[in-house]
Amino acid sequence: MSDEAITVMIVEDDPVAAKIYEQFAAKLGSFRMIATAATGGQALELLQVVTPQLILLDVFLPDMNGMDVLRHVRQHGLKTDVILITAANDTDTVSEAIRGGAYGYIIKPILLDKFTATLEQYAQTRVQLGQRQTMEQHEVDRLFRPAAAAGSGGSGGEQTALPKGIDKLTLKLVRDKLRTLDEPNGADEFAAVAGMSHSTVRRYLEYLVSVGEVQVDIVYGTVGRPERKYSRRLP
Repeated sequence: MSDEAITVMIVEDDPVAAKIYEQFAAKLGSFRMIATAATGGQALELLQVVTPQLILLDVFLPDMNGMDVLRHVRQHGLKTDVILITAANDTDTVSEAIRGGAYGYIIKPILLDKFTATLEQYAQTRVQLGQRQTMEQHEVDRLFRPAAAAGSGGSGGEQTALPKGIDKLTLKLVRDKLRTLDEPNGADEFAAVAGMSHSTVRRYLEYLVSVGEVQVDIVYGTVGRPERKYSRRLP
């Protein structure tokens, strides 16, 4: 696999969201946008003339369900990976995404830390696959469960390198502080308790959500945006 930038198609009917994805992916340096589609039909037409290495795909499109685009990619044997970015959080859609071989699934409203971490992990996966012709079982395990493998070992030592932006000592502090809390807390509340900045706390909590150590509940208030409440997932 070459060191050239990973080619990307964005399939998203919200032009503001599509622009955000493009800008933040470009900042990573290893991605290059080659096409943008606002509908499923446009995406299918573009796939007749270009074959991106990665599609960032919404599910709720004006003309069709985004899962139809994913099925098209698989049925036509395209060498294209798919990361879903969608407000669809029902188990049927998630299950179908898994069966369809989606690389990742990000639920809107997205956190940019989660977005960039997912793309960075995807880029690392491509590098690892390009470096070897054969792989050992533990190497395959890390590719199929990269986030879980990075967080395995609980409060003990990490088994593999942590994602960019996640420090081992800070992660331990966050885990230790979580054990002292009896009720779910928002990132602002946890930041005050832990004595850390909101952005740092949110990044580490979302990492722990991704590896299955923390669960998140969406609390809808009377005004303002829904708030994410974090709590330690009990065994």
